[in-house]
Amino acid sequence: MMTDLPIVVGVDGSEPALRAVDWAADEAVVRGLPLRLVYASLWERYEGAHLAADLGKPSEQVAAEDVVANAARRATNRRPEVRVSTDVQPEDPEYALVRESRSAFLLVTGTRGRSGMAEALLGSVSLTMAGHAHCPVVVVRGSHDNGALPVIHGRVVVGVGEQPVASAAVRFAAEEARRRGVELEAVRAWRCPAHETTDHPLLAGEPARLHELQAVEVLEKALEDVPAGVEVRRRTVEDHARTVLVDASRDADLLVLGARRRQRHFGLQLGRVAHGVLHHSACPVVIVPEPV
Repeated sequence: MMTDLPIVVGVDGSEPALRAVDWAADEAVVRGLPLRLVYASLWERYEGAHLAADLGKPSEQVAAEDVVANAARRATNRRPEVRVSTDVQPEDPEYALVRESRSAFLLVTGTRGRSGMAEALLGSVSLTMAGHAHCPVVVVRGSHDNGALPVIHGRVVVGVGEQPVASAAVRFAAEEARRRGVELEAVRAWRCPAHETTDHPLLAGEPARLHELQAVEVLEKALEDVPAGVEVRRRTVEDHARTVLVDASRDADLLVLGARRRQRHFGLQLGRVAHGVLHHSACPVVIVPEPV
């Protein structure tokens, strides 16, 4: 489907946000889409008033202009052909970026933190975007040298949930695999409840086998509409879904998950699995809204 909607990046001057700019600039050029860099914050209204004492501008304006200008330079230095626009919005970033997601093709954020340990945990803005955005959200997990992770594994991984139907996440992942010319790995985790196990050696494997077969069936149903020409690898694994997907992310260039969006529900619409994967994935994660 042709679109000219922009790839929007939330920037705040941090190194993780600049890595997100790198990733988004590459994607914008490959897709032929414009890149929109958005800075939104309220904190400068209350701190750092000395910043612009000699410049004749409010300190928050100086700080914001510097952040977006630096991000724009980063994008054009990396990809001179990219079409870049910037915007500064004096409001909470959560509200600003959710609104931006209504007219974006992708919304891209970085992890937030100044050290390796801090970056293992996701900031509140990224979590809010993943749980509320109206378009797919990419959280870029990058290396610590200010560069985006290179495409080295040749694999897009999609986590398949309990519903045995083709989902928006599967469609998105299949299109990404096709566009990149790489393998699509569809993963379904399963577990055998403890109350179904037995100590009898002749029966011990039966409950587990039943759950495994059900996982295979769900996986096959979810992949029915994957376009011809996309190489698909199917994998069912007995373990917690978060553990399985985080392990899979170590050999993936992109990990895709779905998140259900319930109308008139204002809480964080992000399941425990997606929440855990966002904190610990070894590669960029895409959260695709799934209407209920």
